Amino acid sequence: MQGYWNRPEETARTFRPGRYRGETLLYTGDLFRKDDEGFLYFVGRKDDMIKTKGERVSPKEIENALCSMPGVGEAAVLGVPDDILGQAIKSYIVLERDIALTSDEVMKYCSKNLEPFMVPKYVEFRQALPKSPSGKIDKKVLSGSVMDGGEQ
Repeated sequence: MQGYWNRPEETARTFRPGRYRGETLLYTGDLFRKDDEGFLYFVGRKDDMIKTKGERVSPKEIENALCSMPGVGEAAVLGVPDDILGQAIKSYIVLERDIALTSDEVMKYCSKNLEPFMVPKYVEFRQALPKSPSGKIDKKVLSGSVMDGGEQ
């Protein structure tokens, strides 16, 4: 791929010259962390980050913690506008069949397993999460429900 069709600004942002002559680097926007042994772990995408309480938070990290909670089948996390925090963290959770959890239980679990600034301010339980044609959780549909006055 040489670039984006008729989008020179996006091409210049994504494809940048490398250290060596003729080398081009692809800036994907994917964020990773490296452990002490040099292994890389996918954290999230730069354009998905939530800025809350002066911190940049990866929704993926919170989603992973939520999905490790017994009884949680699926989870999605979004930043929602907040006058004080900039963005507040809102989680959407689908429970496993015949499981009952409360928002307080979810927040308590998150408080034990996440940094304080990563704990969701809002928890919304859903029967299902919207999916894209590829089967991934469609966060654009979820964010539309937030902007259209969805529950908090």
